[in-house]
Amino acid sequence: MPVLTPNVQIHPLYANVYLLSSAAGRLLVDAGAWPFAARFDRLLRDFAPDAVLLTHAHVDHVGGAYQAARRGIPLLAHPLEHPQITGEAHDLPYPAGRPEIGRLVSRVHPKVPADALHAVSPGETVLGWEVVHLPGHTLGQIGVLMDGVLVAADSVIGATDGAHLPKAVYNADHSEAKKTLKRMAEMELRAILPGHGRPLTPEQVRKRAGRREG
Repeated sequence: MPVLTPNVQIHPLYANVYLLSSAAGRLLVDAGAWPFAARFDRLLRDFAPDAVLLTHAHVDHVGGAYQAARRGIPLLAHPLEHPQITGEAHDLPYPAGRPEIGRLVSRVHPKVPADALHAVSPGETVLGWEVVHLPGHTLGQIGVLMDGVLVAADSVIGATDGAHLPKAVYNADHSEAKKTLKRMAEMELRAILPGHGRPLTPEQVRKRAGRREG
């Protein structure tokens, strides 16, 4: 598998899954899509993380989370994301304009028991990584930051032609998503690791944040 730095590995399981190692321990970020749950379970076995952090509740990022719960690995997420991760709520913007299908898709996905899920808030440190609030795509979306490397979830997408925002129809608050991107562009970063696509440079993010259109 590709190794981004000595401490970061990326495994695309439809959405990107990040394996983060530091002197403080091993953190796994996101759980990929449900069809890749067996591959995710192998990552759990081989990487043996101290915790799994879920950046947000969309099914392509939490599809294998139930495997971590079965293994007794702590699952961390922003409190605003808990209802959908545990199955108390089924709000999903996929496919666009068909909320009834989105609710059905959410309902058929395996959920995480409430007692396996733990709240984490912006500003906290998890295994050496600072939790950063990245609202817009969802209201409780978070990422993690260490030494100028930001795991940015779906606040930005990495494409062959640079950085992009998710389409407005897929964002809970598109205006807030644009504000988050601008804040990201002002941060002192050396690498941005998106929820989908390839790693981005600060220059690519600043270029996208400077565009006037949505």
